[in-house]
Amino acid sequence: MSLTPAFLDELRARTLLSALIGKTVKLTKAGREFKGCCPFHNEKTPSFYVNDDKAFYHCFGCSAHGDAIRWTTEQRGLPFIDAVKELAQAAGMEMPAQDRQAVERAERARGLHDVMQAAADWFEAQLGGLDGGEARALLERRKISDATRRAFNFGYAPDSRGKLRSALRDFGDALLMEAGLLIKVDDKEPYDRFRGRLMIPIRDPRGRVIAFGGRIVGDGEPKYLNSPDTPLFDKGRTLYNLDKAAPASRKTGRLIVVEGYMDVIALAQAGFGDVVAPNGTAVTETQLERMWRMADVPVICLDGDAAGQKAAIRAAHRALPGLAPGRSLSFVTLPDGQDPDDLVRASGPRAFEALLEGPEPLVDLLWRHEYAAEPLDTPEQRAGLKRRLADHANTIADPNVRREYLAEFRRRVDDLFAKPPRDLQPRTFTPRRPGAKWAPPIPPATAQAKAVRASGIDRVLAKAVLAGLIRHPAEIARHMEVRGSLKLVDGALARLFEAVVDLALEDRALDSQRLVTILGASGLGQITTDLLRADATPYSFTKGGADPKRASADLDEAIAIMVARPEVDAALANATAELATTTSDAAFARQMELLKEQRALEERLANLIQANNDADEFEIEGD
Repeated sequence: MSLTPAFLDELRARTLLSALIGKTVKLTKAGREFKGCCPFHNEKTPSFYVNDDKAFYHCFGCSAHGDAIRWTTEQRGLPFIDAVKELAQAAGMEMPAQDRQAVERAERARGLHDVMQAAADWFEAQLGGLDGGEARALLERRKISDATRRAFNFGYAPDSRGKLRSALRDFGDALLMEAGLLIKVDDKEPYDRFRGRLMIPIRDPRGRVIAFGGRIVGDGEPKYLNSPDTPLFDKGRTLYNLDKAAPASRKTGRLIVVEGYMDVIALAQAGFGDVVAPNGTAVTETQLERMWRMADVPVICLDGDAAGQKAAIRAAHRALPGLAPGRSLSFVTLPDGQDPDDLVRASGPRAFEALLEGPEPLVDLLWRHEYAAEPLDTPEQRAGLKRRLADHANTIADPNVRREYLAEFRRRVDDLFAKPPRDLQPRTFTPRRPGAKWAPPIPPATAQAKAVRASGIDRVLAKAVLAGLIRHPAEIARHMEVRGSLKLVDGALARLFEAVVDLALEDRALDSQRLVTILGASGLGQITTDLLRADATPYSFTKGGADPKRASADLDEAIAIMVARPEVDAALANATAELATTTSDAAFARQMELLKEQRALEERLANLIQANNDADEFEIEGD
């Protein structure tokens, strides 16, 4: 297909620009032009003008400028050729003739689009029918409103091997298999791919259904199932919700990237329209390029668990080659154990908005990750940090940005190693409220808070601390505060804690080997052996032969976190319960501060774990 300048000029001439833009922007007549508030940036006084005679729009506030084709690509996020096709159809113009192969591809794609839309309509009808009761109940439990269900065209695939095939038999098995709706194994009859699943259509930038995501309704694996790659759908190139997020992102100047489509839907229901997600894969380079078309610095929002942090680092590494002046990524980490749906339901949209106000820049994420990758006690380890940072910076294609990253990493390394040795005294937990020192909740605590405090000890961390005390009995006398905290741990672990502390109090000169021998003789040998396995816990103080100074400092930190976390969790439970009964700014501020304290504790614990990961050694180039 050849789009000549004459054809494009005729297309612009036939398109009334004010009518096109007026579909989504409120315009008022201003002499021979139209004016309105710019859709590309937030403003209160109109500075956006549309001139039909000259067939262009212009904003005097942000300098946005273009014609009908530019408007359709920028505001709708459509590829150029799709924008031209849409405008030509509206203007009654025939697109230039295509070659025979292009025509065949277009016809095949048209058939696939038809079958995917028919499948989406059929799934949606099943959700409202008798078979869809369990799926509707799942939506109710997830607090998905009817309006959201309709907006995202939820459907249901009955738990049957042939109902969809029968309903769409007019399309033929070959087309249904090419669309990824049927599976055929050897010479057996094809059968429905999606069975017993809540169905969510995946759309292209033009809003056409190209694939499906299915969540299991009852028991079964996998929990989520996506369409396979087809002529319409490439999961590594597609972003879920792009058709809705693109225009929303133009207005907010922001793009939020979350892990899955249920996260997107929960945030959209909470008022965040500028959200997309990859389709069951890590973020790819192609998806990054699509994100950067909509926002200079997309916000990657991931869970605070280990998997979420690994995904953040992978995204950061893949983004590095594509960085450019003003173009980067930033990162928001959710409180551990919460996804966006949990957060907005428990604390409201303002809690998520508060997290978005302070995202972590990409350079900070890389620095934090590499700084915590291994100890920095020897010259070789410090050289390793320098080399890892340099390797990251050297993957950046833009020479100016690459130089800036190398200089920034060099400055941070110089500042780090120019400082005096780190303070080995244990850090204490001192949460604060805005303008005042934080204090524990005033009794009586709510039943929710009591339950949190009673079960709040992190059992995995408690096992690590106990292993550390057994490895380093001399530290027990410095940490008598753990005795009260660990009474909350049930079973053999609590009994072992009591025995270790009692033995240490009886004999202050007790060494690790004699302590293990005595514990074995008292019937606690097996649990002690399990605790001291080399792979049991990922901390320096649990490893044999660890540097005593570092082990002592890390044990101090772990104990401080273990003791503080139940109190913070209990206080947060109280604050959340209080916010449910009042919408005061003070209650919200208290909850936000406690969420930050909780996240800070989680980050401190993650740093302890990451500090013991293996990493390759290298040094900053030219250092």
